[in-house]
Amino acid sequence: MKALRKFIDKQKPHFQKGGKFHWLESTFDGLETFLYVPNTVTTKGAHIRDSIDMKRTMIVVVLATLPALFFGMWNVGYQHFLSLGETAGFWQNMGFGALKVVPIIIVSYAVGLGIEFYFAQIKGHEINEGYLVTGMLIPLIVPPDIPLWILAIAVAFAVIFGKEVFGGTGMNVVNPALVARAFLFFAYPGDMSGGKVWIAEKADTFSGATPLGDALVGNFKHLPSVSDMFMGYIPGSVGETSTLMILIGAAILLFTGIASWRVMVSVFAGGFVMGLLFNWWGANDYMELPAYYHLVMGGFAFGAVFMATDPVTSAQTQRGKYIYGFLVGMIAVLIRVFNPAYPEGMMLAILLMNVFAPLIDHYVIEANIKKRLKRLKVVVNS
Repeated sequence: MKALRKFIDKQKPHFQKGGKFHWLESTFDGLETFLYVPNTVTTKGAHIRDSIDMKRTMIVVVLATLPALFFGMWNVGYQHFLSLGETAGFWQNMGFGALKVVPIIIVSYAVGLGIEFYFAQIKGHEINEGYLVTGMLIPLIVPPDIPLWILAIAVAFAVIFGKEVFGGTGMNVVNPALVARAFLFFAYPGDMSGGKVWIAEKADTFSGATPLGDALVGNFKHLPSVSDMFMGYIPGSVGETSTLMILIGAAILLFTGIASWRVMVSVFAGGFVMGLLFNWWGANDYMELPAYYHLVMGGFAFGAVFMATDPVTSAQTQRGKYIYGFLVGMIAVLIRVFNPAYPEGMMLAILLMNVFAPLIDHYVIEANIKKRLKRLKVVVNS
């Protein structure tokens, strides 16, 4: 490793001001800081020193997605061979799944990072670290059979219009990964809905419908068991099927302090409460579906753990996080039941609450100010 450090230090002057490759300074800096903590020190002022920086934070989130990713690869192969009526081993399932999923990851990172590098160069800024996570989340929330050229367009749209136009990482109003999914759903609905897209190269006689798809058409008798949905043996987006693997990722995020437990718990609580309200109402079969089903169906768990907890687009105040998360969960289930055009409500719920998160924080702060003012005894001198 010392040899690599020396090599990087030797090449650095060529990429700094005055060097022959100075126009690639942002690119070089991004690669260097990805490999090593910067070997520079502060010269003035007081600073907090910590062993983790933004890149390391993002890498922890990527590591937390790996259980869902690897299970998703296996499940892509499992669903494929299941549709053909064949029995395949673990590695055969993994191999087929990898052939489908790895190209999606490559396209996501190649297009997204390419745009990030371009914007960093023309602005003369450091490369934003945020896409390390976004580049992994996008492949996990799309079908395994998504055409790669369509995915590339969606990634470009998400990075440019969901992030860069607002100023880059930390300035975006809505979650860029969900912007990509929203773009795919509204621009290419045929590739994001229907039973044919959720199982790669499936047999024509196999339905391939997701549990949410079955629930939408009232096919409740054929819903998978709760255990199958919890484990993830169902069709769906690559990383959204296994609630168990998602919860393992949640444990990593909570143990490292990266994600807010207030948001996670509130999202699940909001979804469960809305499910109970529908059970009480009971106007149709969908409303009578047990409330806990909503927590393991579709992308609810994935959204609660990896999307709603985005520190940039969620609420910032402690009380605001409870309100924000609770409303995300409630609205997600509400959209599922009442919107026949879109059975998965998590994406729309999070995007909507991303927009209202600053307003929630505003009223929380205002309420806190008024509460503190009441404690003061104001003496008015006449």
